[in-house]
Amino acid sequence: MFDHDDLKWLAAQATELNTLLQQVCRYSDEVRRHAGEARYLALLNTRVELAARKSQELFDRVTGRILTGVGNGTPAFAEPVNRIAGIGAAPQTGVFVKIPLGEIGLSGQTGQQSCGPEIRNPRGERELILLVDDDEELLENTSTLLEFEDYRIVTARTGPEALRIYRQMGKEIALVILDYFLPVLDGDAVFDELKAMDPEVRVVLSSGFSEQVQLGNMLARGLRGFIPKTYTHQKLIEQIRLVLDA
Repeated sequence: MFDHDDLKWLAAQATELNTLLQQVCRYSDEVRRHAGEARYLALLNTRVELAARKSQELFDRVTGRILTGVGNGTPAFAEPVNRIAGIGAAPQTGVFVKIPLGEIGLSGQTGQQSCGPEIRNPRGERELILLVDDDEELLENTSTLLEFEDYRIVTARTGPEALRIYRQMGKEIALVILDYFLPVLDGDAVFDELKAMDPEVRVVLSSGFSEQVQLGNMLARGLRGFIPKTYTHQKLIEQIRLVLDA
C-alpha cells in the first residue's frame, strides 16, 4: 500500500507540519504578549493557513493510498478525496495507517540512504557554507562569489529545505548565511530551529530589513553577525572571516 517513496514523502511532510505547528504556538504567545498587534496576528494567520494546507496534503496522500489499496488495487471510490473528514464531508471511520517504525528514523529520514544535497565547488579548500535565500539570482551570484574565494557551498531556497540540509550534514557546515524573509518559515523561526538542533551553530543574518528590535533579539539568542543587503564582495568575505576566525 505504501512504498518507499511514500514513506519518504510522509516523513518530510510530517517534519514540516511539526515545524509549522511549533511556529503557531510561538506566534500565539507573541500575539498574547503584544496584545493582538497586527503584524503578529498576520504571522500567526499565515502559519495556521500553511499548517492547514500541509494537513490536507497529508490527508489526501494517505487516504488516496488506502482507497487505492482496497480490493486488490481497485479504487474504492471513483472520485478522489479532496476534503479533510469533518470539514464539508462525512467523517471517515475505521481507517488506520500503519507505517513500519523501523523504516523511519528519529530524524524523519527513511531507512533508505538518500542522496545528499549538491555541494558547489566540492574540491574547494575552504569551509562549507550553507546559503539560505529565496532570491534565485542573489543565491547564484553569492555562490559564484564564494566559489571564487575557494569556499564550498550548499544552497537552500526555503526554511524547511535549509533545516533538512542541516539535519543531514550539519557537522560539515561551518557557517549558515540566512535571509530573514523566506517562504513558509521566516529567518527568525529557521534560526530558532537551527539553534535547537545545534546550540553552537554559526549563523549570520543577511537581509535588507531594518527591524532593530528583532535583530537585537536574535543577536541575544546567539546570532553571530548581520550583513545588510545588498552587500559587496569585500563586506561579505570580511563578515565570514570575522565569524569563522573568532
